[in-house]
Amino acid sequence: MENIMDQAYSADDFRRQGHALIDMLADYLEKTTSGAGKTIDWKPPGDQLAYWQLGSLQPLTQPLALFQEAIERSIHLHSPRYMGHQTTPPLPVTVLSSAVSALLNQGQAVYEMGMVGNSLEKIMSEYLAQTLGFGKEASGIMTSGGSLGNLTALLAARAAVSNVWNEGHQEGQRWAVLVSEEAHYCIDRATRIMGLGTEGIIKVPVNERYQMRTDLLEPYYQQVRAEGKQVLCVVGCACTTSTGSYDDLEAIAAFCQKYNLWFHVDGAHGAPAAFSPQYKHLVKGIEQADSVVVDYHKMMMTPSLSTAVIFKRGSNSYKTFAQRAQYLWAEQPGEEEWYNGGKRTLECTKNMSILNVYTILCTYGEEIFKENIERLYGLATTFSAQVRANPAFELAYEPECNIVCFRYRTDGDPNRLNQQIRQLLLEEGDFFIVQTTLKGQTYLRVSLMNPLTTERELQELLETIEQKAAFLQAPPA
Repeated sequence: MENIMDQAYSADDFRRQGHALIDMLADYLEKTTSGAGKTIDWKPPGDQLAYWQLGSLQPLTQPLALFQEAIERSIHLHSPRYMGHQTTPPLPVTVLSSAVSALLNQGQAVYEMGMVGNSLEKIMSEYLAQTLGFGKEASGIMTSGGSLGNLTALLAARAAVSNVWNEGHQEGQRWAVLVSEEAHYCIDRATRIMGLGTEGIIKVPVNERYQMRTDLLEPYYQQVRAEGKQVLCVVGCACTTSTGSYDDLEAIAAFCQKYNLWFHVDGAHGAPAAFSPQYKHLVKGIEQADSVVVDYHKMMMTPSLSTAVIFKRGSNSYKTFAQRAQYLWAEQPGEEEWYNGGKRTLECTKNMSILNVYTILCTYGEEIFKENIERLYGLATTFSAQVRANPAFELAYEPECNIVCFRYRTDGDPNRLNQQIRQLLLEEGDFFIVQTTLKGQTYLRVSLMNPLTTERELQELLETIEQKAAFLQAPPA
């Protein structure tokens, strides 16, 4: 009788299940992209947890039943009515490349465990760097997500001006980071992880378009210096998470050059605008940054998590995590070895996610990145025009990318009404959008991440919101 281990590694079983799974996923893709069914089948957290408790499911004769349940109980990013968080509906070809990466299970800390992955990281990071406008000295690495990417960049900024990595914090040494008050929370979190504390992140106010007020950089910098702190870097947003606003990167770059400060750009969402001749002006000045973070899993149709950290001077990436590890590397600190990924990243073992990006580029060319940016940014322009044309709604600002914040007008409490509208949409499940708070006011927020969304779905969303508002404001029977 075959033992369970032999059965678990059976190529024949895998082939049979794999064919069936691809059929299942293709059916799901066909149904979801056509707009059939709900975008989300909302269940309260307690109900979802109870369903998945071990032992609560019927015994499985094969894992396909489990996968089908996971599909049905998840949010459907490929639905044209998905307009929620900044997560892309991945291209189907990346499901195949992800399967290859999962089965090979390559680590990338050392070359022999990541021969392909480390090579592809070098090729793709330098390709992205050139797209952003950097020179031949630029290079980069991959990390698991923008939060880790931004932390890595800030650590590199610190390594460029101190020896904290080896000597620890010195008495009286106080660091600070200047950043927009609309920056992603992971910047704040990174500074706290680095030991800078709440006083180490200096949030610069924004203008009416939610862009950093670069005219305030000088007085804020002088105030920080007067308090006995040293500015590690200035962080520009390309773009902000809540509103999709692009900071004036050229102005920030000029300021950083004036005081010889590290300039970092959180381009997790919006840096890929560089692929589009129509929108690349939004990231003008990004090529002057010392480091840039780009999430492939946001605007480049790649599965999560997949983040590039690009350095204008590739040598900076080696200073951040320099240490001895004889069991991993024969060559020791000081050697710049692109092929040993563990020398440049916090992670030792990590997924070979770069294969997904490389597969997209080899299959479709960079034109697909350009088309995705232009289609989604263009959809936001269309949607904002629809909002402006409808007196029942108001825009929070004129959008610059594929993120639009708006709300339903009311003579009552607009915050409460729009929160209730969003909750009804969530529970109904046809559309998925989110909400955000801007200057103390609640707005509905759409991130148009699905290139299969059309003007029709956008108009239907506004009509559905009006229906919900009428229901909520109807006098009691």
